[in-house]
Amino acid sequence: MIGKLFITREGYDPQRGRHVKDPYLGDVPSIGACRPDFRKKLQAGDHLFVISGRIRGVNQYVMGGFEVAEKTTALEAYRAFPEQRLRQLPDGQLTGNIIIGARGEQHQLDDHKNFQKRIQNYIVGRNPIALSSDEEIARGRSQTMDALQEILRKSGERPIDVVGRFGTQLDEQQVHDLRAWLMRLKTAQ
Repeated sequence: MIGKLFITREGYDPQRGRHVKDPYLGDVPSIGACRPDFRKKLQAGDHLFVISGRIRGVNQYVMGGFEVAEKTTALEAYRAFPEQRLRQLPDGQLTGNIIIGARGEQHQLDDHKNFQKRIQNYIVGRNPIALSSDEEIARGRSQTMDALQEILRKSGERPIDVVGRFGTQLDEQQVHDLRAWLMRLKTAQ
């Protein structure tokens, strides 16, 4: 078992910035178009975690993660998870991480380059753990840097200093430690 940890795009923060559409950290978590390099390597039983994007004056935080249950095709995901199809929210932001249409063509709202690479290895997850309440997120923002430095055994002032621009691989112990820390944040009073 391995884990992958990465920072989402600048400005993406579910509380203070733009809506995070990929990965999806709901009841049936998934990652569909983002990080094709990670999706190619991850297998059932591996784990994926994501850090909010950089916003000036706001602490980033580990938003959550999940265990990989299976990989499928984008077309199969389109059929199985209609709620994750790419669409526009009332405020104009995009949501959904399935970037194809019913016939497998690139969705008109999707602007990714190298489309064919992006639709391979759609990951469906299980056992999600995500910081969602204001209190959980506040604890996450205040503790993320200390937790990352301790778990990854690397120093830095910002998540990118510890995780790197392209993310990082986690060993089994680091996966367990990161999940345990997230659970403590969720259950703290």
